[in-house]
Amino acid sequence: MVSASYRDAGVDIEAGDALIEMIKPAAASTLRAGAVGGLGGFGALFDLKAAGLRDPVLVSCTDGVGTKLMVAIETGLHDQVGIDLVAMCVNDLVVQGAEPLFFLDYFATGKLDPWSAARVVRGIAEGCRLSGCALVGGETAEMPGMYNHGHYDLAGFAVGAAERGHLLPQRVSPGDIVLGLPSSGVHSNGFSLVRNVARRAGLGWDAPCPFAPGLTLGAALMAPTRLYVHATLALHRAGLLNAAAHITGGGLPGNLPRVLPEGLGAVLDGDAWALPPVFGWLARTGDIAPTEMLRVFNCGIGMALVVNNVASATALLSELGEDFAVIGRIETTGSLRFASLPDFGA
Repeated sequence: MVSASYRDAGVDIEAGDALIEMIKPAAASTLRAGAVGGLGGFGALFDLKAAGLRDPVLVSCTDGVGTKLMVAIETGLHDQVGIDLVAMCVNDLVVQGAEPLFFLDYFATGKLDPWSAARVVRGIAEGCRLSGCALVGGETAEMPGMYNHGHYDLAGFAVGAAERGHLLPQRVSPGDIVLGLPSSGVHSNGFSLVRNVARRAGLGWDAPCPFAPGLTLGAALMAPTRLYVHATLALHRAGLLNAAAHITGGGLPGNLPRVLPEGLGAVLDGDAWALPPVFGWLARTGDIAPTEMLRVFNCGIGMALVVNNVASATALLSELGEDFAVIGRIETTGSLRFASLPDFGA
């Protein structure tokens, strides 16, 4: 009888070891105050005191990238999907007033391709660098029979902290103004519908993009989720932010009400911000109703900020070089409504 091996069963330990060596420099580039050690241990350590926190409350988030991964896999564009993974987690942390501290990832595949996996993890490291958190570890799982050839899945785990008494939301009142920070496109929600629209239109990912001249459809759709960490925390530290909502699945109607006290609502002006062309294309090509667009997609607003001093808040955002729009106000209706809907085109 021929002896069996793990490699024969479909798991290549050497490939996993090679991946770790390839990503060590990327992970090391994300080190920040409080991070202890590097990759390779059974667990990651973080020193809250060394990070400058006196009386911290820990905040944690976990998320994935959804079926946007299928676009990455089918186009071979793996370099930026890791930024999406980080953004989906750290953008959720900051709306609670927490500073992102460290991040871990989970990468699962049927057969490990170290080169493709390294591209993904380098994107994760880039997202961590841009948001000021350390990539302290993760897990690579090779599971033959669980995934189709070339397919993989991602999950991310972020931990942040805020000083006790400084969590958000707080002090939200009628008359507060809602600012919107623009999205870079679809971000990482609604891709099951995006893929369905592309299929119905008969467009492959390598087709010229109908809404972004000079790009393929796949490349345009792979634009990574924007990171809103620095702008949101700057407003919070200046005492100008009462609440913030990361606009993901559910859109503005599903996410902004989550951070408003009972009895308060918001009125939004859909004409107040520029609609990225991808959303008009999706609405027209897929014959998607405006209410469905707003329920599924961010529709151009990736972060909603409830501020108590609009002049000071917008001045600070301008100093940071951030684009923004005044998109609405808080009122006592107890619900969210649109004074006008965005114009998705005929």
